[in-house]
Amino acid sequence: MRSEHRWLCAAAALAMLLVARPARAEFRLVKFTVDGVERRAFVFAPSKQTANAPLVLAFHGHGDSAENYVGVDLQSAWPEAVVAYFDGLAVRDGLSGWQTEPGQDGDRDLKLVDVAIGSLRKAYRIDPDRVYATGFSNGAHFTYLLWADRPNIFAAYAAVAGRIRPNAAPMQPKPLLHVGGRNDHQVDFMDQMAAMDLARKIDGVAAAPAMCASLIAATRCSFYASANGTPVETLVHPGGHAYPEGTSEEIVKFFKQFKLQGAKPAKR
Repeated sequence: MRSEHRWLCAAAALAMLLVARPARAEFRLVKFTVDGVERRAFVFAPSKQTANAPLVLAFHGHGDSAENYVGVDLQSAWPEAVVAYFDGLAVRDGLSGWQTEPGQDGDRDLKLVDVAIGSLRKAYRIDPDRVYATGFSNGAHFTYLLWADRPNIFAAYAAVAGRIRPNAAPMQPKPLLHVGGRNDHQVDFMDQMAAMDLARKIDGVAAAPAMCASLIAATRCSFYASANGTPVETLVHPGGHAYPEGTSEEIVKFFKQFKLQGAKPAKR
């Protein structure tokens, strides 16, 4: 069975997370009904909420699962946040995945996001100005679609090894982090460069980037500032189609700078 990426045995990963951090995060399997179809997410939340929490929606790659994708461990990188890992449904080849263009598959995944956010806001104390979306590969394509179709819901986006489909080009400036490998031959790096270029145009960023430090080894970090508070940060590593160590920490570091109402980021 083909899958874009596997980090850990899913059952072992969940067991480690639940045993190692029982006091910091509580785990729940949450189910939603969308157009009569059951959808589910693995949700991690602070065991005790003393304030409204950020919400991070995370989308796995093609052929993967939420159960496995929890291995990227965003919940440890941001223990104060509610982190929801969603399961995709079967796509054309029968493996799990996400829609990448508006109207595809009856917009089942866009509808899932709408239903899930509403449900999670009822179940947890969520800060509506700190809702974020991130994904890997096919999940990153969907993250870009969320930027295009749901720009007023999310404060910032992070795409790992993703591209923008021709019919899913964003129009509203929003903060973006893109992580990509120069030797990615599954989601061609030229396509990823095109997505980064388009993001810079939409966000109206400075022509020349500031170099920044990265937690991902051997990575070129470029920060394109924006007077409107919608910068683009790109992390280009020498690897292939992968989610490198340190990526989740970089995503959280980026997300923490932004609120939906336009808080400007610190200089990098």
